[in-house]
Amino acid sequence: MYAVIRSGGRQYRVAQGDLVDVERLPHEVDQQIQITEVLLIGNGETTVIGQPMVEGVSVTATVIDQYRGKKIIVFKYRQRTNFRRKRGHRQYYTRLRVDSINV
Repeated sequence: MYAVIRSGGRQYRVAQGDLVDVERLPHEVDQQIQITEVLLIGNGETTVIGQPMVEGVSVTATVIDQYRGKKIIVFKYRQRTNFRRKRGHRQYYTRLRVDSINV
């Protein structure tokens, strides 16, 4: 069985036991959370698509880690004008382990 959930404006396809990295959620490590924004659920032969959410379905997940991603460099440059701007960015992430899909 799998589900498509929405977290942080992005959509993720998850199944039981999967590890998913989502944008930072305000929860502590080893805390269980319920994700109620389930857009689709399927089990091989049947698929239920929500409009926009599937009613009565949730995903239970455990917070494994809170971390920051790799640093990316944002470099702006315009030729012949001596214009250069260098900035860096590190995104905050939350790693989740999907425990169950509750139908």
